[in-house]
Amino acid sequence: MRRRACLLAAVGLAAPAAWALPAIRGETVPWPGVRLLDGQPWSGAQGRAVVLVFWSLDCPFCERHNAHLEKLWRAAQGRALTVLGVVRSHDAAAVARHAAARGWSFPITLDADALAAVLSSRRSVPMTVVVDRQGRFVEAVPGEMFEDDVLAYLRLAQ
Repeated sequence: MRRRACLLAAVGLAAPAAWALPAIRGETVPWPGVRLLDGQPWSGAQGRAVVLVFWSLDCPFCERHNAHLEKLWRAAQGRALTVLGVVRSHDAAAVARHAAARGWSFPITLDADALAAVLSSRRSVPMTVVVDRQGRFVEAVPGEMFEDDVLAYLRLAQ
């Protein structure tokens, strides 16, 4: 966070505006408290790499991308990697129906604003954000990715 504050100061902004900048590579992510669709708190980042995807219900690119995310979620079981779907919606019931109809079982949260505040100010979807096992920001990839590229994130579990 200190690097971010220095960057902001260099361009004449006050440190509280840190949310305006995307996370910086290598910076420790200050995970906000988020809740999953079922109301349970998400604790997936503890000692595991995280592949997090911002998406929306009406995005056809997100549909294909999230199918790859589901494959990663299933392949990551028992490994030091987890995934989190971050939907830009406020209707938990609609999101649950949408995910169930597609067979998605990965964890999903509606807390997009809280996560975007610490990860990226971009609003494009899908947006894949990667955090390593030590909790450091690795990258944010806007747009749909190929299946092989999404599944390659399994390497972070090592």
